[in-house]
Amino acid sequence: MIKQLNKSTVETVGRPVRILQFGEGNFLRAFVDWQIDIANEKGVMDAGVAVCQPIIDPERKVLGMIDLMHRQDNMYHVYLEGIENKQPKKDVRLVKSVMDSFNPYVDYATYERYFLSPELKITISNTTEAGIRYEEGDDLTAEPPKSYPAKMTALLYKRFKHFNGDPTKGLCIICCELIENNGSTLHEYVIRHAEYHKLGQDFIDWVEKNCHFCDTLVDRIVPGFPREQIGEIREEIGYDDNLVVKAELYHLWAIGGPGYKEVMKELPLDKAGLHVVFMPSIKQFRDKKVRILNGSHTGMVPIALQMGCETVMDAFNTPDIERFVNDMVAEEVIPMIDEDRDELKKFAAGILERFYNPFIKHMLRSISLNSLSKWEARNYPTVRDNWFKAQRLAEREAFTFAALMTLYGPNSGFEPDDTREFVDYICANWDSADMEATIAKIVKESGIFTVDFSEVPGFIGTVAGYVRDIETLGMKDALKKFLRKRLYHYQKRRR
Repeated sequence: MIKQLNKSTVETVGRPVRILQFGEGNFLRAFVDWQIDIANEKGVMDAGVAVCQPIIDPERKVLGMIDLMHRQDNMYHVYLEGIENKQPKKDVRLVKSVMDSFNPYVDYATYERYFLSPELKITISNTTEAGIRYEEGDDLTAEPPKSYPAKMTALLYKRFKHFNGDPTKGLCIICCELIENNGSTLHEYVIRHAEYHKLGQDFIDWVEKNCHFCDTLVDRIVPGFPREQIGEIREEIGYDDNLVVKAELYHLWAIGGPGYKEVMKELPLDKAGLHVVFMPSIKQFRDKKVRILNGSHTGMVPIALQMGCETVMDAFNTPDIERFVNDMVAEEVIPMIDEDRDELKKFAAGILERFYNPFIKHMLRSISLNSLSKWEARNYPTVRDNWFKAQRLAEREAFTFAALMTLYGPNSGFEPDDTREFVDYICANWDSADMEATIAKIVKESGIFTVDFSEVPGFIGTVAGYVRDIETLGMKDALKKFLRKRLYHYQKRRR
């Protein structure tokens, strides 16, 4: 018999809320909260999590994620499947580390109660790559402020005032957003807000000395709710769980920055046998992981979606896409990472092998969320480095950007899950008769990107040419044409 999942059917342990988490999505629940649950169980931590919805939902869905969490008393299962030592393996865990969840836009009092709690030690966030943006003049008196950096500034200022500048009441601030220097960037924006709003040097000094902003790298593929298998999974776990999260077995969390030793004390996940590493700087980890794994995902998605693929495995079972991605990693990504080449090749092989996991239905549409900011964070650094370090254009990465433009353009039939005004801008300014002017406008005038991609000579013209091919030939034949061209240049170099 399948039971309801709540405190009447499951024995729980009340724990002090030491962690305030900005983000209620699948990734944080299957990665962070899962790890904290294991650490609690093994006795290396005694920490509860309060989950805060980070952005307002203007349409106010009848049953949002916070509502579902309340129905299940914040419990849910993480369902892991993968290959370990060449053998299939499964692990299912009922996660009970989340003590509370709330929407601060409708329940600000609960939010304030947690961020002013003396027991609070850590904040963790995943507000997507678009979340850590500086919005000048953001109202810090709003309950809560709109942007995440403004929220964090207001939170810290109220905490500073509430505890009269007590140095022991600073926080460890951990970011999981997939942008370069995520914690350092948030720190910079908090200080900018503090200066802009004239919050005082004493507050700024308190933040600098007593709050520890950490850069992180996170790695686990999390497809999310297993809609197609949910009936059999509910039978297996014995609960009517509407928040099951499916993920791969593999996980890695690298945490670094000036305050990493303080975070080690408050978040000793490594002592629970988890794959968490602390270090002064995560640059090498980040370059490898973000550019190889996430860059491959973000680059592949607009190509594969326009060729009728639905999942990562569908894409890698398509020979032209598989070849394109492997060549992009080998010839454009790896050469730009400052590390031993053989070790990088082994690392990349292990990363790309995960794309073949038969147990994970990793939907391309879900990966496509916020692709504009993701491409800038994950793929553009490779374009930039290829030009400024090696004086060559990363043509495969340019092709992925062209594919992203046609996916977001007016003729694809695809409805992007991205910032609406950016999608509307691309469609409104699309001119197939003058594609070079279209791409130039998008990368230089739209405000979509924080960097002007035209700093790389030839990028705009090359992308425009690939867009014309995709519009004229269709994605399948445009990709074949690209691969033939690259093969010709390779053979010419070998002669």
